[in-house]
Amino acid sequence: MSGDGELRRSLGVFDAVVIGLGSMLGAGIFAALGPAARAAGTGLLLGLAVAAAVAYCNATSSARLAALYPTSGGTYVYGRKRLGEFWGYLAGWGFVVGKTASCAAMALTFGAYTIPAHARPAAVAAVVALTAVNYAGVRKSAWLTRAIVACVLVVLAAVVVAVFGSAAPPAGLHLTGFTAGGVIQAAGLLFFAFAGYARIATLGEEVRDPRRTIPRAIPLALGIALAVYALVAVAALTALGPQRLAGATAPLTEAVRASGAAWLVPVVRVGAAVAALGSLLALILGVSRTTLAMARDRHLPHPLTAVHPRVQVPHRAELVIGVAVTVLAATVDLRGAIGFSSFAVLIYYAVANASAATLTRDEGRPHLAIPWIGLIGCVVLALGMPLSSVLSGLTVLGVGAAAYAVRRAVGRRR
Repeated sequence: MSGDGELRRSLGVFDAVVIGLGSMLGAGIFAALGPAARAAGTGLLLGLAVAAAVAYCNATSSARLAALYPTSGGTYVYGRKRLGEFWGYLAGWGFVVGKTASCAAMALTFGAYTIPAHARPAAVAAVVALTAVNYAGVRKSAWLTRAIVACVLVVLAAVVVAVFGSAAPPAGLHLTGFTAGGVIQAAGLLFFAFAGYARIATLGEEVRDPRRTIPRAIPLALGIALAVYALVAVAALTALGPQRLAGATAPLTEAVRASGAAWLVPVVRVGAAVAALGSLLALILGVSRTTLAMARDRHLPHPLTAVHPRVQVPHRAELVIGVAVTVLAATVDLRGAIGFSSFAVLIYYAVANASAATLTRDEGRPHLAIPWIGLIGCVVLALGMPLSSVLSGLTVLGVGAAAYAVRRAVGRRR
């Protein structure tokens, strides 16, 4: 902190890119390839490009809004400021429920790679343990984030080298046999793997020359992540083919096993476990803080605003989120969790893009095509998700909207 209470501007472009990669290169790539292959086969490569393009628009819009409103809360704040209280609330509600599902997906990924025969109990145990860690006030440091990024990159590089250096015949990689609807659905599912990229957009108070640094860091981080994901996706398709990849719950371990590098299986499992636990820890932390902000505005039950006097964490919010994630990890499947999470988070970013479209040039609006492409892309990808994800997502958003309407009506009567 600086003397006047502001955060120190100590981060350059490299630091911002590393933080962005730390947010993106988590367990998503270990989990999302299977569901995406089931939707589009080899068309998942096109879906990956579409997901990255939408992510870029979302991150750019969020960056401009973060520069104008440098407060915590993200799109929950931007929607309220630019579009009205309801849209900010809807974005916050979508974030909380979507990222809660993301937590369950990360926990299930941990279980699928570490103890495949007992994936659900392992997932539940991971949620309970990390909820306890967050409750105790433990935080991930920047050095831990860098260590996780390095570990994940090494593991993914090992997978790619093992597949392309293998003497085993390739399973086949032919860019045919997919539909536009399948590509859109794959893009929505793979959007899950880019979750966290907007972390760069919230660094306005911590980077040197933010108007120059953030716009440079966003495309660099997204470009690196896209290149890594594309290499891993091509490797997985080459080793397994679209059909085997679609049915794999732990696709990267299956890929190295099919390539004759079974000795790498434990390494991949460790890498996936580290990535999943790192993502899960950060997600539980972030969702509980958004829950706290919404509870302070009485959009969620006000008792969730309680902060533990000793460890200074929103302990009730963290316990509620922990219980919700535990229930989801014990009941839903991985594809369902990823689909629902992507739907809700896409709605969240649709509100962000709509908010950015209202900015003026003096307020730092990006080229007007960016928020509009982002908005349309988010809506198309959200509605292109598996029907069960769309229906469950619309239901949960409807419940949130109904709760908002009831609260407003009660407030008027009072």
